[in-house]
Amino acid sequence: MKSTKSPIQAVWSWVKKQPPKVKAFLAVVTGMAALVLLRFIVHDHDNLFVAAEAVHSIGICVLIYKLMKEKTCAGLSLKSQELTAIFLAVRLYCSFVMEYDIHTILDLATLGTTLWVIYMIRFKLRASYMEDKDNFALYYVLVPCVVLAVLIHPSTSHNILNRISWALCVYLEAVSVLPQLRVMQNTKIVEPFTAHYVFALGVARFLSCAHWVLQMVDTRGRLLVALGYGLWPSMVLISEIVQTFILADFCYYYVKSVFGGQLVLRLPSGVV
Repeated sequence: MKSTKSPIQAVWSWVKKQPPKVKAFLAVVTGMAALVLLRFIVHDHDNLFVAAEAVHSIGICVLIYKLMKEKTCAGLSLKSQELTAIFLAVRLYCSFVMEYDIHTILDLATLGTTLWVIYMIRFKLRASYMEDKDNFALYYVLVPCVVLAVLIHPSTSHNILNRISWALCVYLEAVSVLPQLRVMQNTKIVEPFTAHYVFALGVARFLSCAHWVLQMVDTRGRLLVALGYGLWPSMVLISEIVQTFILADFCYYYVKSVFGGQLVLRLPSGVV
């Protein structure tokens, strides 16, 4: 006797049969619907930014659990972790000299756990590190980010070095996951804990992007003026959107894998 599909499974089966353009349209509509929902259920939209950092921390905790339980770092990108540590360290410096709040504490905790992951990959679990797969050249992102930070940064009254540093951490955060995506592209198979970690990054990026977009809506664009003049306000928003779209494709295949009951995520060619 044929089992009856649940409404969610039926909808998901229908979505999978649609052409790419329809899927892209549905993804945009879903994202907009999620933004509208968040606007009404979250009264203080600053909480979305805190939630984004908290989800990032949860993702790092998933990595720690993987490293401690499985005693392997296979599938993880050391370069992504190093980029994450760099932008977190820069952001912490900026927080201490420019503004000290709850974000500083969350960043400090995330930086500490990220450094521990780097230590485990570099020393304790070096034998399982897939160095040949982690072949994304860091200067492809570091050099452009530094140049952008020098050219486009906040126009506040802070020291010029501090303003450039703040811009640098914004740009680096936007592209820090690229080496991890390259590793997954090279291996094509992503084990569960790594997939959970990258999905957590995707959720964190969406929440952070939602924070900025909803703040823009609430202030009727005055937030851009508060951030300064010139190209900087637009670059902040663009960086948030870029981070979200970089991970959107992976998150789609992650959700597809979960609904399909697959423990191991298999990525088709050209996904990331």
